[in-house]
Amino acid sequence: MLTLTHLAKTYPNGTQALGGINLTVAAGEIVAVIGGSGCGKSTMLRLIAGLDHPTAGSVKVDDLVIDQPHPAVGVVFQEPRLLPWLSIADNIGFGITDLPRAEREQRVSRALTRIGLADYGRHWPRELSGGQAQRVAIARALVAQPKVLLLDEPFSALDAFTRLSLQDALLSLWAAQKPTLVLVTHDVQEAVALADRIIVMQPHPGRIFLDIPVDLPRPRDRLSDDFFRRERQVLRALDGSLTVDSDPAKADADNGQTNAAAMWW
Repeated sequence: MLTLTHLAKTYPNGTQALGGINLTVAAGEIVAVIGGSGCGKSTMLRLIAGLDHPTAGSVKVDDLVIDQPHPAVGVVFQEPRLLPWLSIADNIGFGITDLPRAEREQRVSRALTRIGLADYGRHWPRELSGGQAQRVAIARALVAQPKVLLLDEPFSALDAFTRLSLQDALLSLWAAQKPTLVLVTHDVQEAVALADRIIVMQPHPGRIFLDIPVDLPRPRDRLSDDFFRRERQVLRALDGSLTVDSDPAKADADNGQTNAAAMWW
């Protein structure tokens, strides 16, 4: 279980990035975080990863306080960040070199198969497409079997077709281990397609505006009426999150208002 308790961050210049976040994410749950510019999404992810220190509050994975990078928390960034001098197999196994060789090779082989690159172990990063490279980055993070995996807009640089394919690949990898996933995204459809819950953030300072459950069965039909209804619900919440002193209950109501939805990003 991932627990954020009164998590706040104020930078030395006085900018209050996070104004106190309370959030609990169950083991194996997928949570998407979405919101306008300046709402603290990336700051929150850095604090959960232990890459930065909060001004107040805490991050815990089960009973473990996260105040520095820890094997319990993996991170996938926007760019694959593969090491060009290592083969694909060695890139995936880079973080588990402490394991016995046989177990390491077994995990890497299994990961390559799950991402559809079973024959690419001896290839080099330069030989991969952008989508293939990001598959390797996700496999590298999951092969260490973290309890929590953070994804910072991992598909934002990819074309729409590749993005859809990678969303399905991510769910396939997740299903094998069921780690807790926290995904930061600007893509409403992606959030609805992947998440069990969508956290809509409000800026200045960053805080939770609305927590939206997504109770659609998997695999999700992106063309279904239920899927479109969830997308509209998130867009209304985003619209409301940009209004000063807005009421989350009103944003969640089915009033058909999306005046600012096109500006949230």
